[in-house]
Amino acid sequence: MDALSGIIREALIVAAVLCFPVLVVATAVGTVVAVLQAATQVQEQTLALLPKMLAVCLMVALFGGFALEACASLFEHSIDALPAIAHGP
Repeated sequence: MDALSGIIREALIVAAVLCFPVLVVATAVGTVVAVLQAATQVQEQTLALLPKMLAVCLMVALFGGFALEACASLFEHSIDALPAIAHGP
């Protein structure tokens, strides 16, 4: 079970490392757009969504290679740990 819990822990860490920067950027862009909308009193929903979508797409384009490398490394580590998981302690 130690090998399985290690893989699960590593998967959660990889998921957090990959998601956190994108969520921070989306939240920051959403906050800036909300402040601008409140200041100008323009309440258009597409105006709120489009900048966040573009920022997330830009983050994925910039850091997609790193994300693929991290996922590939996790996959390789998981495959290497399969015998330990199957045979147990």
